[in-house]
Amino acid sequence: MKNYIILFFKGMAMGVANVIPGVSGGTIALITEIYEELINSLKSFDKKALKLIISLDLSAFIQHTNLYFLLSLFGGSIASVFSIASLFKYLFLHYPILIWAFFFGLIIASIYFVGKRIRQWNSSSIIILIIGTMVALSLSFITPANENSNLFFVFLCGIIGISGMMLPGLSGSFILILMGNYELLMVTAVTELNIFLLSVFFLGAAFGLMSFSHILSWVFKHYKNQTLALLTGFILGSLSVIWPWKEVAESIIIKGKEKIITYNWYVPKELNTETILAILLILMGILSVYTIENFSIDKK
Repeated sequence: MKNYIILFFKGMAMGVANVIPGVSGGTIALITEIYEELINSLKSFDKKALKLIISLDLSAFIQHTNLYFLLSLFGGSIASVFSIASLFKYLFLHYPILIWAFFFGLIIASIYFVGKRIRQWNSSSIIILIIGTMVALSLSFITPANENSNLFFVFLCGIIGISGMMLPGLSGSFILILMGNYELLMVTAVTELNIFLLSVFFLGAAFGLMSFSHILSWVFKHYKNQTLALLTGFILGSLSVIWPWKEVAESIIIKGKEKIITYNWYVPKELNTETILAILLILMGILSVYTIENFSIDKK
């Protein structure tokens, strides 16, 4: 029971990360060392699992799919999404630098701890690391699309968004921003409990989970070092999105709402109270990952 409670809180941490544009729940899963088990558990929903359900062999189905693991993890993720959506909307509105600072610290530490799991650094790993970094960096320069409530597009957002959430460094929330539907699906639909829209989105997410997990499981099994190098690059490239000190360089108004296209990044010139707090939160973010990493080692 204790392990499932811990998994629930790890799931909550993943849910928090997935709500924050630029931060990935996959990063949290990777640094808490449940990423591969998560991918393999999702992959287990196959023909054998379907046969077990049809034959009503629930015990074998639960064991085959690692169901208690998934229920604990996703239960925590769903709980955190519904409980913090309004809170983070408020915090981003009033304390953006401080929130970004904490997550910037998380990501900096994640780069080190994920990168050190690569057992063999060679030319191919370095090249793949650079490619991953460039891909993640390029996302920050893409112009966001307009909001679209078409049900097929919402279903597609579920597929692509969940794929991003599964990849450390490629934030599912940020991808939804690029697709134009972040506010519609992760804020408005959640806070207003638009069950129909959320159901279509979650169906797309479920389809994306089942299909994409097979691909990830295969590449992890056959190219683990290269995959970790790519994921480390994704996380490294995401730092540009999460940098705390930035101001809107260009934005447009769509249906009365501001859509940010590009930012100007800067380094604070004054050591005021906000800057000191932001630096402390960066250090707190780093310390949080360090604590999680040591806890995982102690559990082993």
